[in-house]
Amino acid sequence: MSPGETGLHTLIDSGLVAPVPNLEIHDWVSLQGIIEELTETEHANKTLVLDTLDGFEKLCNQHVCDTDFHGDWGEKGFMGFQRGYKVVASGPWRGFLSALDRLRETKRMGIICLAHTGIGNFQNPEGPDYNRWLPDMYKDSWQLTNGWADMVLFAQPIVEVVKEKGDRRSKGVGGDSRVIVTEWRASADAKNRHNLPAEIDMGTSGKEAWANFIQAISDGRKSAEGSESNG
Repeated sequence: MSPGETGLHTLIDSGLVAPVPNLEIHDWVSLQGIIEELTETEHANKTLVLDTLDGFEKLCNQHVCDTDFHGDWGEKGFMGFQRGYKVVASGPWRGFLSALDRLRETKRMGIICLAHTGIGNFQNPEGPDYNRWLPDMYKDSWQLTNGWADMVLFAQPIVEVVKEKGDRRSKGVGGDSRVIVTEWRASADAKNRHNLPAEIDMGTSGKEAWANFIQAISDGRKSAEGSESNG
């Protein structure tokens, strides 16, 4: 867990999630050390969850600011011409993704990365710019991560916009149901390499959402195998 991302503790204490080994990481070097330890030592862990990528990117930013810019966050340092973010993406962040690849290949571990999102401006090359959901990360780091991942999934609430007669503004209703979006949309990044449906119902609990997701992967694999046999 990146600094402050301790929601897992609340879920465990409430009995909503089974206890699992977890660590809150406070600096970039410690994160690198944990990944290296998981790669080099014997253990029974099958999955690594990183909560959250944007939190760890902030640790990476701080590390680069301290080591490359003498701790200067100003225009003469990290923030000048966005140079610090570019150093992060081209150097340590690329190395971080490579380290995760090595962990996955060496230990056959599944790697799940969570990220916060926010509404950002999309520079549309084919027309007017518009707002869409974007991970709360610098664009170069996110582009690297997006290309690296086998799946990018977006948990989207189902909201209906209504405007009744006499209302001056539209209202959003719903939001208590969510789906996992698996393919790119104008509203958000998503992709998959597992023949998944465009949306997966998340049901009424995290357990049900996970079960539906695993079933979708199984169905996608069977569908692909059937297509190859017929071909």
